[in-house]
Amino acid sequence: MSFEMPGSASGSGPGPREGTDVAEPPARSRALAPTLLVLGGLVLLFIVFVGIYSDWLWFDSVDKTSVFTTTLTTQIGLFVVFGAVMGAVIGINAAIAFRSRPTFARMTPEQVSLQRYRASLEPYRLILAAGGCAFVGLMTGLSAAAEWPTYQMWREGGDFGQTDPVFGVDIGFFVFQVPWLRFLLGFLFALLLLSLVTAVAVHYLYGGLRIQGSDRGISPAAQTHLGILAGVLLVVKAGSYWLDRFELATASQSLVQGSGFTGMKYVDANAILPGKTILMFASLIVAILLFIGATRRRWALPLIGLALLVLSSIVIGWLYPAIVQTFQVSPTEEVRERPYIQNNITATRTSYGLDGSEVQDYPGKLVAPDTVMKTDKGTLDNIRLLDPAIVSPTFRQLQQIRGYYAFPDALNIDRYPLTSGTPQGAVVSVRELNQAGIPDGQRNWTNDKTVYTHGFGFVSAYDNTILKDGKPDFFERDVPPVGRLDIEQPRVYFGEMSPPYSIVGAPVGTAPQELDYPDDSSPTGQRYNTYEGTGGAAMGGLFNRLVFATKFQDANILLSDLVNEDSRVLWDRDPSDRVSKVAPWLTVDSHPYPVVQDGRITWIVDGYTTSNQYPNASRTTLSEATSDAVTTTTRSISAQARTQVTYMRNSVKATVDAYDGTVTLYQWDETDPVAQAWMRVFPGTVQPKSDIPPGVLEHIRYPEDIFKVQRAIVSRYHVTDPSTFYSGGDVWVIPFDPTKPGASAYQAPYFLTLQMPGAQEPNFSLTTSFSPSRRETLAAFMAANSTPGPDYGKIQILQMPRNTVIPGPTQVQSNFEADTTISSQLTLLRAGGSDVVPGNLLSLPVADGMLYVEPIYVAAAGDQGYPLLQKVLASYGQAVVMADTVDEALARVFNVTGGTTKESDKSTAQQKLAQALEDASKAYASGQAALAKGDFAAYGKAQDALKNALDRAAKANAEIQGKKSDVNAPNPNASPAPSQPPSEPQGEPAGEQPDNEQGA
Repeated sequence: MSFEMPGSASGSGPGPREGTDVAEPPARSRALAPTLLVLGGLVLLFIVFVGIYSDWLWFDSVDKTSVFTTTLTTQIGLFVVFGAVMGAVIGINAAIAFRSRPTFARMTPEQVSLQRYRASLEPYRLILAAGGCAFVGLMTGLSAAAEWPTYQMWREGGDFGQTDPVFGVDIGFFVFQVPWLRFLLGFLFALLLLSLVTAVAVHYLYGGLRIQGSDRGISPAAQTHLGILAGVLLVVKAGSYWLDRFELATASQSLVQGSGFTGMKYVDANAILPGKTILMFASLIVAILLFIGATRRRWALPLIGLALLVLSSIVIGWLYPAIVQTFQVSPTEEVRERPYIQNNITATRTSYGLDGSEVQDYPGKLVAPDTVMKTDKGTLDNIRLLDPAIVSPTFRQLQQIRGYYAFPDALNIDRYPLTSGTPQGAVVSVRELNQAGIPDGQRNWTNDKTVYTHGFGFVSAYDNTILKDGKPDFFERDVPPVGRLDIEQPRVYFGEMSPPYSIVGAPVGTAPQELDYPDDSSPTGQRYNTYEGTGGAAMGGLFNRLVFATKFQDANILLSDLVNEDSRVLWDRDPSDRVSKVAPWLTVDSHPYPVVQDGRITWIVDGYTTSNQYPNASRTTLSEATSDAVTTTTRSISAQARTQVTYMRNSVKATVDAYDGTVTLYQWDETDPVAQAWMRVFPGTVQPKSDIPPGVLEHIRYPEDIFKVQRAIVSRYHVTDPSTFYSGGDVWVIPFDPTKPGASAYQAPYFLTLQMPGAQEPNFSLTTSFSPSRRETLAAFMAANSTPGPDYGKIQILQMPRNTVIPGPTQVQSNFEADTTISSQLTLLRAGGSDVVPGNLLSLPVADGMLYVEPIYVAAAGDQGYPLLQKVLASYGQAVVMADTVDEALARVFNVTGGTTKESDKSTAQQKLAQALEDASKAYASGQAALAKGDFAAYGKAQDALKNALDRAAKANAEIQGKKSDVNAPNPNASPAPSQPPSEPQGEPAGEQPDNEQGA
C-alpha cells in the first residue's frame, strides 16, 4: 500500500514533453491585459476620489467640514478594524488547519479524489486563501462602516435619567449600548462560524477529517482546533442570551386579538426571561466541556451537553413559555398583563413627548350662547379661509409671472406681525424656478446650467381675507417684490424645485448671464444678474473642472467658455437634503417652509432625533403615521419610508438661506439625551437655542410630522387605565378626509389661530380631530401650541362626552351634501361646467361646542381655470348653512342678526330639538340621583323638568316635520360665481389696501 504526502506533486498530471516547443504570445499581447487592469483601477480610484473630494468641497461651502471628516474617519476606522480582524482570523484558522494536516494519509478512494483537488489547487493555494480572506474582510468592513452611527452613539451616549421598570437600568443602556453590543455579538458569531466552516473545509481537504470508508475519523489536531472554535462560539452564544434578556423590553408582540404591543409581557418576565438566564449559563457550561474535550480528546460528555443544550433551548425557550401562556395567562390575561400594560402606556407617552399633554372634558354643546360672537372672538376673528392645498393653481395664475416660475402643489401656513404687532395668519410660498416651463426650443446646456439658475420672490396672502371676486388678498406679490415684508434679497438659488446643479458667477466686469426676472424697462425685456454669494464650491482651475465634469458626467463643464475660474457650482440645493447632509443623524420633517427675516428668504427645516430602542414604548412606522390626504399628493417623509421608531423628539430647528445656501442648526429640545450625544460627536455644529435670530423665532411652528406621529399614538394611548386599554373599548381613529369622496387618506392636521378653553389669548396651533372607532361622530379635538414661548408645544386634548352625539368631520360633510338648499346652490355654482372644489373642513372649539367651517372654491372649466373662493359652509350642532362670506355664515349658524340675538329666533328647530334632548338627559340623571338619596322633593322637580324638556322636544320635532327651517335659505342678494373667472391678476398699487371682505 502506498503512502504519500498530501501536498506532493505526484499524480498531478503530465507536464510538457521534453523537446516540445511551446509558442509564447507576443510581448505586446502579454502586456495588454495588465495595462488595461491598471488603467481600469486608476479610473476607479479617480471616481472614488471625485466622490470624496467633491463632498469635501460641499461641506466646506457650508462650513461643516468637521461633519465630513468625523464621518469619513469613523467609517474608515470601522472598515479597517473589522475587515482586518475578519480576514485575519479566518486566514489564521485556515493556516492552523493546513499546518496541522496529517503527515501521511491512507489512500482511500476519498483521499484519491481529494488528492486531485489538492494538486490542482496547490499552485494557487496562497493566492486563493489571500483572495478569499480579502473578499470576506471587504464585505465585513463595508457592513461595519455602515454601523458608524451605532458606534458613535455607543461611544458618546449618556443617561436618560429614567430607569426601566423591569431591569432597573437607565434607558440610555437600551438606546445607546444595546445596538452596538448586538452588532459586536453578531460580528463575533459570524467570525467564529466562518472560521469553523473554513477550518472544517481545510481539515477535510487535507485529510484531517475523513467521513467515508473504514478510515473515517478526525485527527487529534483537528479535534483540538474544532473543539476550541465550537467552545468559543458557545461563549458568544451565551453573551447573546444575556443580551436577549434586555431586548425583550423592545420586542414587538401582540396582545389583544393580534393588536400591536411593544415591550415585556407576563410570559416574558416569568418564563422567557429566566429561561434566557438558564440557557446563558448552560451555554457557558457546555463551552467549558468543549474546551476540556478539545484538550483531553474525550467527547462523550461535551456531546451529551451539546445535545441537552439544544433540547433545553426548545423546552425552555419555546415549550415552557407556550405552556405558561396557555394555562396561566390566557384564562386571566387582563389581570396578568395589567402591570405590563401600564409599563407600556407610561413608556409610550413619555417616549413620544405626550406625558405632559392635558386632557380635559369638553361639554360638546349643540347650541351656542347669545354672546358667542364676543366671548369667542379670538377664534372667530381668525378663521382661515384659504386652503393651502387648494389655492396653489390660483397663486400660479396670479403670481407665476412666467412659465419658468412655479409654486409647489401645497403651500405653507405662517403668520406675520403686520398690524400693531399682532401676528396675522398667512398662506405663503416662494416663486421657484421650474426648468420644465422654459419655452420650447430654448432648452439647451447653456440655458439649463448657466442662464435659468434661480427663482425670484416671495408671495403671501392673508389667510382669513379674500377680495370681492374670491381671489387671495396678497400682501407680498409681484416681480420685483411689492408688499409689506421689505425683501432685500428675493433671489432663490436654494429651494425645493432647484435644478440638480447650476454654474453661476462670473469675473468682475463681465456682462450678467443669469436670467433674473422679466423687466419691460430693459431693452431685451429681461433683467440679468450675476451671483455674488458664497454658496456652492468655486470652480477654480482645470483640475476642479475635471472633478465636476466627472461628478456630473458632463463634458461641457470642461469645454464651455461660460465656465471660468470665478464660476461657482451649486448642487444638493433642496433645503431638506442640505440639512440631512449636514446632520446625517437627523430625521428631517417633510414640510420645510420659507420665511422672510432680515430682508432675506430663509427656509426653516425641523429635525428629529429618533430611536427604535426605547424600552416598552409602542413602535411606529414613520411613513404610515405621517401619510395623509395632503402628503399623498406632495412630498412625504419618503427618505425614512420604512423607519420604525419608539422615541422621537423635535430637537433641532435648522435654517437654510435661499440665496447662499448657508445651513445653521439650532438646538431646540435642550433636554434630549440623543441630541446631546450627537452634539458630542460633532462638537460646534449645533448652535444654542438662545442664538436663534428673532426674525426666525417668530416663525417657528410645531412640526407636522411629529404631530402626526403623536396623534397616531394618542388615538390609543389617551387611555391611561390598563383595564380600559386592554378592552379596547375607547379607541379613537383619525377620520379620513371627508372633502375627498372615496379617499382612504387621513385628514391632514391644520394650522389654525384659535383660543383654546382656558387660554387668555388666541395662539397659532396645529390641530386635528378624532372619531370613535367605527363611528363618524366626534370623540376628541387635539391642538399643539405653535407660538414660541413658555407654552410652545403644549398639547391639549378636548374629550367629548361619550353619551352625547356630536357630529364629526365625516358626518358634518354628509350633512352639508344632504341639505337640499346647499346642494341646489352648489348646482348653480357648477353652471357653465365650472368645478366646485371643497376646501379643508376646519374644526374649531367654540362656545363649549364644535364649529365647522369649510370654504367652497369654484374653478372655471378648462386649463386656465383656477379656484376662487365663492362660498363658505358652516355647521354648529345640527345646523348647517352656506353663505357668501364667513361673517354671514357665522351670523346665520349662530342665528345672530346685527350683532344681537332676537328673543324669538334664539334657536332653529334642529337646535331646539337638540337642546331639549340634552335637557331631558340631564333631568333624568338628576331624578335618578335624587331618588337614590331619597330626596323625593328634588325627584319631583326633576320629573317636572323632564316633562317640560320632552314637551319641547316633541314641539320642535313637529316643527321640523311641519315645515322647512329657513336657516339655510339662500341669500337673495347673492349671485353665483362667474363661470369663467378672469385669467389675469388685478394688481393694486404698492401701499394701497384693496377692497376686501374680512373674516369674522
